[in-house]
Amino acid sequence: VMRTWVLLPAVLWCLTGDKIYVKLHQNSPVLMCMDFKLSKKEIVDPTYLWIGPNEKTLTGNNRINITKTGQLMVKDFLEPLSGLYTCTLSYKTVKAETQEEKTVKKRYDFMVFAYREPDYSYQMAVRFTTKSCIGRYNDVFFRVLKKILDNLMSDLSCHVIEPSYKCHSVEIPEHGLIYELFIAFQVNPFAPGWKGACNGSVDCEDTTNHNILQARDRIEEFFRSQAYIFYHNFNKTLPAMHFVDHSLQVVRLDSCRPGFGKNEGLHSNCASCCVVCSPATFSPDVNVTCQTCVSVLTYGAKSCPQTSNKNQQYED
Repeated sequence: VMRTWVLLPAVLWCLTGDKIYVKLHQNSPVLMCMDFKLSKKEIVDPTYLWIGPNEKTLTGNNRINITKTGQLMVKDFLEPLSGLYTCTLSYKTVKAETQEEKTVKKRYDFMVFAYREPDYSYQMAVRFTTKSCIGRYNDVFFRVLKKILDNLMSDLSCHVIEPSYKCHSVEIPEHGLIYELFIAFQVNPFAPGWKGACNGSVDCEDTTNHNILQARDRIEEFFRSQAYIFYHNFNKTLPAMHFVDHSLQVVRLDSCRPGFGKNEGLHSNCASCCVVCSPATFSPDVNVTCQTCVSVLTYGAKSCPQTSNKNQQYED
């Protein structure tokens, strides 16, 4: 039976076929070259042999830590460290009466994958009334609204992308025919100069995701304030262009950095994670899936020899 683990415990006992997920630039848990049942018994002359994803024997270094009792921990986990980790435990059984020795070997396999949190962005839609669908004032209003929203979150390195609007006539019961602007836009955490918000951190996803959540909250509060103005001016003359209450819609969009993707079938216990692309797959952009490329032999590939896609979103 295939078993899958998301990395929470500090020590993992191996079950055949385990899948283990290590967040990029974090330390792996301690992998035990032994099962839980054996750990409760006396073991004579144990030796441990760890083989890494490159099928080479692992020895202790500044990144790989192997204890005398066969425990393995990988520090600052990176994409190429993903793959199959195998440990062979050898030990002896000794018959007390004859002192006859017998060597026993057991193998333990761990499939280890680097993962990242997805990058968040938000698709939003909102509606405003207008005097008519004809005239340049709709364009002016649209540009002013975008500028207001960008200013709301400029300190967060977030900005509005892919803004658009259409004007429609809407017949409302007991109110007759009115004109409305149907506005859509995406709030994105990678405004020009966004890397400056990372403060030199190796991985900026926690910062960018925190900032985009703040940006979302500010925008929602802005439109709530527009609704407040509407309700507290009902005895006064309303402007021809005003917010349509309850029209704000917000949907979170996840994307994965190049070299990572989501795969609920393959990584069901880390379905919301951006998991490193496996060999024979790659991800050149900020999509959410890894694409097939049979010539790719490594984990975390960002390109296929036959393609030359470039990622524009992460450029300053």
